[in-house]
Amino acid sequence: MRDLPPTATLRAFEVATRHATFTSAAAELCVTQSAVSHQLKHLEAVWGVQLFQRGKTLSLTPEGAALAPLVREFFSKLDTTLADLREQKGRVRLRVSTTYSFALKWLLPRLPDLARLHPEILVTLESTDSAINFASTDPDVAIRFGQGNYPALHTEFMFREQLFPVASPALLQRFGVPEEPAELLRYPLLTRDGAGLVPKWDVWFRLNGIPIDVLHESVRFADTNMTLEAALLGQGIALARSGHVEKELAEGSLVRLFAIPSPSPAAYYFVCPKGIEAEPPVLTFRRWLLEQSRKAQRSYA
Repeated sequence: MRDLPPTATLRAFEVATRHATFTSAAAELCVTQSAVSHQLKHLEAVWGVQLFQRGKTLSLTPEGAALAPLVREFFSKLDTTLADLREQKGRVRLRVSTTYSFALKWLLPRLPDLARLHPEILVTLESTDSAINFASTDPDVAIRFGQGNYPALHTEFMFREQLFPVASPALLQRFGVPEEPAELLRYPLLTRDGAGLVPKWDVWFRLNGIPIDVLHESVRFADTNMTLEAALLGQGIALARSGHVEKELAEGSLVRLFAIPSPSPAAYYFVCPKGIEAEPPVLTFRRWLLEQSRKAQRSYA
């Protein structure tokens, strides 16, 4: 970078692009007008281009206009990065992996409480549905949805959700409020594409003693968030997990249908490599997470 001038010269250019005169730019920089003029002439000589049209007021040349946003972005990113580094000084970073839907709907709303109680921990959220081997590039700890069968890892049960249908008030106004589970068969039902632990309508109906042959599906969705968004838009009834609709139920944007206990066949588990569960930042996060889980389990039960 042989054409990179001193930072003070770049700063003079960045400030001058926001002022009408060298005098007002000098006032912001707390230097003399001649010092600003000298720095900008030096910069023009180094780069071999004219940056300003000089007159009663300053105006950028086409070359100056092309360079101004680049220099401004440089200082903006530098300021932001330095602020982040100062904020992180003395804090311990803990990389936490979980699924995107769980992070968005359950964990993220609770993280301000962790920050309030334990400001020394800086949580970095990583979302993935893939298996984690906890290699050097993997996160420190993870939250997984399954049967709890992780023999090579330190594993702790967090909570088990309930499964129940949810609908928007607008949809219920159009179709009416169902009084029995069997009535849902005449409603548009929103389904998630996928296998394994994805909530399935046919399973829910069978658990409630309703044999079915054909579901009235409108659209199949690729993930949980899309399914719930469609329910919010009044496009149909979704089969939801209790931990994914806490905010919507509290606000009334979604309504739970039927107070029928239907425990999810899978649950959430905290996992990490054996041996690090007692390390200070992991231990602090574990205790906070399990306390939040106990509160959630009480409300779901």
